[in-house]
Amino acid sequence: MRLRRATPGDYEAIGRATVAAYVPFLGEAGPRSGYALRLADTASRDRDAEVWVAEEDGRVLGSVTICPEGSPWAQRAEPGEGEFRMLAVDPTAHGRGVGRALLELTVERFRADGARAVVLGSLEDMHAAHRLYERAGFARVPERDWEPEPGVQLLCFRLPLTTEEP
Repeated sequence: MRLRRATPGDYEAIGRATVAAYVPFLGEAGPRSGYALRLADTASRDRDAEVWVAEEDGRVLGSVTICPEGSPWAQRAEPGEGEFRMLAVDPTAHGRGVGRALLELTVERFRADGARAVVLGSLEDMHAAHRLYERAGFARVPERDWEPEPGVQLLCFRLPLTTEEP
């Protein structure tokens, strides 16, 4: 498995894999929901943030959107914090360490950039993702949970990268 920045040639495959990973959480509209269209729009994410891909033999296994400070894709990050979104593993690649590898890449990227912490928002029902985050040292920050639209509750998780917290 190789981790690298996405290229325009990857966008369609990344979009398909991301939507496939999120289908169980998209409600009745499923892959036809408005959010599915946003998930599939890899080009927009990569223009305003950074999309990284895990691939093997040219096949997209998963991806993550890294939102540097100031990115319009960041939702919960405070000054000095990094944020990532849409960490997605193609369902056919589950159990292969793809999510963990993308998460480690993201944390190391923000650590190298001098971020004091990494944050993310996750849907309440994404229990497997929550276990991944908690095993990596992320903790829930309930006071930063939010509802981007009625009926959609996002749980905030945070990993401190420095011992000097404000």
